[in-house]
Amino acid sequence: MEADDRDQFSDWEQARASSSEQLLENRAIYSSRMLVKSRVVWANLSHVPRQTHQASSNSLQFAAESQILHHNLDPSKSLVTIKPPSLANSTLTTDHILSVITEHASTTALILLPGIQYYTGQLLDIPAITAFAHSHSIFIIWDLAHAVGNVPLQLHDWNVDAAVWCSYKYLNSGPGAAGGFFVHENNSKVSTSEGGDGKKVFGNRLSGWWGSDKSSRFAMDNRFVPIPGAAGFQLSNPSILDITSLAASLEVFEKAGGMRPLREKSLKITAYLENLLLNIGAYEEKVFEIITPKDKEGRGAQLSLKLKDGLLDVVMKGLEERGVVVDERRPDVIRVAPAPLYNSFGDCWEFVEAFREAVEVAVKAKGGEVKAEGTRELEKTS
Repeated sequence: MEADDRDQFSDWEQARASSSEQLLENRAIYSSRMLVKSRVVWANLSHVPRQTHQASSNSLQFAAESQILHHNLDPSKSLVTIKPPSLANSTLTTDHILSVITEHASTTALILLPGIQYYTGQLLDIPAITAFAHSHSIFIIWDLAHAVGNVPLQLHDWNVDAAVWCSYKYLNSGPGAAGGFFVHENNSKVSTSEGGDGKKVFGNRLSGWWGSDKSSRFAMDNRFVPIPGAAGFQLSNPSILDITSLAASLEVFEKAGGMRPLREKSLKITAYLENLLLNIGAYEEKVFEIITPKDKEGRGAQLSLKLKDGLLDVVMKGLEERGVVVDERRPDVIRVAPAPLYNSFGDCWEFVEAFREAVEVAVKAKGGEVKAEGTRELEKTS
């Protein structure tokens, strides 16, 4: 495995947990306010009049709102969402994100943002946004659910304060498997007080037995002494079966050469898929559009296809009948992810053929040329 890739899998101070959402919530409680994924979330988590930004999925939104309510505050006033500047463009430019941070910087304590936006597949500029947040003395947490195992990450080098992710997407460990999180060493140090009493000094955090020092863990003296690094934020031991599946997946990544060669293939295979889609009749007829950024460096291994109204159910049924499994996001988006670890260029070609046929049937069904019944069943008629 290359040195850069060890930053992603070995040098990350990983700690496992049953859900990355729980870990995020545990870390965010110390802020006065906070920010979330394709949106910005500001949450007043203390009596200090400060805020936070976000742009993420429902799970993070719920975690943020629950913390706000836990502190007897109103999410409608303490939570701010970053939205695209226009309805015609679903992406969030770096300039737009920085402008929102600038607008609210004086009242912001915490920013929560996605490394890759789950709906559009946009890869945000993590180093630039992190540096900008720090220039305003704002703590920033990244949701890397769609980025880990998808794009190279150098969290320590980018000076990221903290990050969370699941492992059932690109890391292939399966639903419900262990999540992980990163805490920069600047935020996870454990030192000894200068008073000569040997007392350990560390930043306040929600504490769990599994994060306490192993040498004194079974002393049962009710003194929490956290392990330095992200491991000190663990709440309980992880499931051995879950960790086994994750470890097996990471071994495959290592055998494939790590993230550097996988990213190189990802750029090529995603561009190939895009080129095929741009050259079918349905695209020229504006039956669908690609809402993922065109810039290869501004996306991961995902293209989000936005269909015309009323086509999604029939298209999804048509793809299923042709042996293709993709993801839908209602009301009209299909997410296609040519994962470089196991997908081939031939897979992309076969998908586009199946998609083209399914779209043709859906358009005919909408026009009454064939009969579509129910939400998922398609009855072809002569």
